[in-house]
Amino acid sequence: MGKLIGIFILMYTFASSEDSIQLDTKQLQQECLQCHQKQQIPNEMVYRRYLSIYSTHARIKEAMVAYLKNPQKEHSIMPSQFFLKFPMKEKQNIDEERLIKDVELYLDMFDIKKKLAL
Repeated sequence: MGKLIGIFILMYTFASSEDSIQLDTKQLQQECLQCHQKQQIPNEMVYRRYLSIYSTHARIKEAMVAYLKNPQKEHSIMPSQFFLKFPMKEKQNIDEERLIKDVELYLDMFDIKKKLAL
């Protein structure tokens, strides 16, 4: 009986965490990526550029969070020509915990490893 209750608790926890991830992804889509789409910012190209420069998930996350806290052309990995076509990112009023979570979701969404067929 105890094992059965434990299994149900585990299943409930897993289901609620999936719902939370879907909600966070939807919020990221509405608050961030919707604007990127309007401005036609190539998210996959931005991700690949971060990947080519920083190479690991942890280093990319660190660099993106640092840039988003203080967005300036001097701190951007994008070439200066990028800003002739796309607007400079404005500083967002968002708490660091939420920013980190959004960056992690963004990285998971555009992770090229998920697109590789092995």
